[in-house]
Amino acid sequence: MILSGDVGGTKTNLALYTSVKNRWRRCRVQTFRSHDYSSMEKIIETFLTGADKVSLACIGVAGPVRGGKCRLTNLSWAVDRESIRRVCNAQAAYLINDIQALAFAVPCLRRNNFAYLQKGKPNPEGSIAVAAVGTGFGQAALLRSTGGYLPLSSEGGHVDLAPRNEREVALMYHLKKKFGRVSVERVVSGPGIHTVYQFLLEAEKRRESAKVIKRLAGKEDPSKVIVSEGLSGESAVCRETIRFFCRLYGAVAGNLALQYNATGGVALGGGVTPAILPAMEKGEFMEAFLDKGRFREHLEKVPVKVILDESAALLGAARYAKEMSNR
Repeated sequence: MILSGDVGGTKTNLALYTSVKNRWRRCRVQTFRSHDYSSMEKIIETFLTGADKVSLACIGVAGPVRGGKCRLTNLSWAVDRESIRRVCNAQAAYLINDIQALAFAVPCLRRNNFAYLQKGKPNPEGSIAVAAVGTGFGQAALLRSTGGYLPLSSEGGHVDLAPRNEREVALMYHLKKKFGRVSVERVVSGPGIHTVYQFLLEAEKRRESAKVIKRLAGKEDPSKVIVSEGLSGESAVCRETIRFFCRLYGAVAGNLALQYNATGGVALGGGVTPAILPAMEKGEFMEAFLDKGRFREHLEKVPVKVILDESAALLGAARYAKEMSNR
């Protein structure tokens, strides 16, 4: 039995898998609110109550991993590989970046696990870039090797934001006054949707309806309110926020495709990406993705797809544990 985990700033998903001749079966899965627990170990103890014995464990975490340890970027936890091994009494445990885990799942997902924004002409031997938008922005890559794909982790979500036009420059300076440094994750993330929305209200002097103001003042996640109101078309400000966000996201994804020369494709996941898929399909995301001057034709051949399986990172973590144990 393999314990796999996907730990983010908002929620933690855990699952148990078995694997026989590369056929994977998920036996159990559960979601926990990360902030309701003091540590990763507490969640694992709760999840494994009454479960069969675990032989291997692999946890994907939202942050950089060094020496089997990680202090999460958007959560006040320190996660330790050896501590995880002890709490589940496993033979071995592994700690990897959460988007690295997601990337490890991409090659074995079925076609119906994706929604295609651009079919392109994939190069079977090319690298694949992976990005995920949730509480933060994560990215990784799959590099082709003789033995298959090698998942490469990254902290590219924390690189500097690169504005492309006057409006994006205005956004950057608006945020710079508030936060000092402006990273990609500051705007291309779940909280980033709310950040873009506030820019439209404060810098562009947009006016919002009383209904939306009331919703935003309640207990709902403001970014989810903005997505809901924007996709329904009820709020002009929310609708424009989602459009602007899609352009920012598309530009970042296009940069990622160039950085990794991802001729094998770009796979986009996380909780936010499928939630705004109807807006991404309208074309502004792909126009920003392709808007790279003389490299437009190169990017038109790159498949761009959205991962619809929210549990993909769990499968990726389980696969990682299995492959590492076989080495």
